[in-house]
Formats: sequence, C-alpha cells, structure tokens
Amino acid sequence: MSAEATLAGTKAAAVATIASAIPTLASVRMLPWAKANINPTGQALIISTVAGMAYFIAADKKILSLARRHSFEEAPDHLKNTSYQGTGRPHPAFFRP
Repeated sequence: MSAEATLAGTKAAAVATIASAIPTLASVRMLPWAKANINPTGQALIISTVAGMAYFIAADKKILSLARRHSFEEAPDHLKNTSYQGTGRPHPAFFRP
C-alpha cells in the first residue's frame, strides 16, 4: 500500500515541479519586479514547496482511497449495507426548537 502511495506522490511531484518551474523561471526573466525580488533561493523554495505539497497530497489521497476500499471489502455484511434507513425524524433531537 505504501509503495503505491509513494509512486502516486512521486508522479504528482514531478508534474508539479514542471508546472511550477516554467512560470516561476519565466516570470523571473520577464517581469522586472520578479527579477529584482526573487533570487535563485526564492525560486527554488517556490518550486520545491509546490512539489512537496503535491507529493503529500497525492500520497495521502492514495492511502485514504486504498484504506477505504480495503475496509469495505473486509467489512461484515451488515455494515456493507449503506442505504439510509431513516428514523422517522427529520433531524436529531438537539436541533428541535
């Protein structure tokens, strides 16, 4: 399970690196404000932050989807019935006026 999440995170990080590097590097070369205020360390921080966020978000989503799938497959039959069996009340008692 962790290998699949690692692979998903790595793919997302690679795409995010390219997607953030192109506009960051282009803006530093074309925009006067960016040229004056974003040094190479700042550029690297922008790109690596986006890549790191993408990695952890994609890996977390993959882990959650795998856990959800496996927990449903191994659940007892009475818990697999996800249809709503209403209680006859429109809302819980603490919402009543």
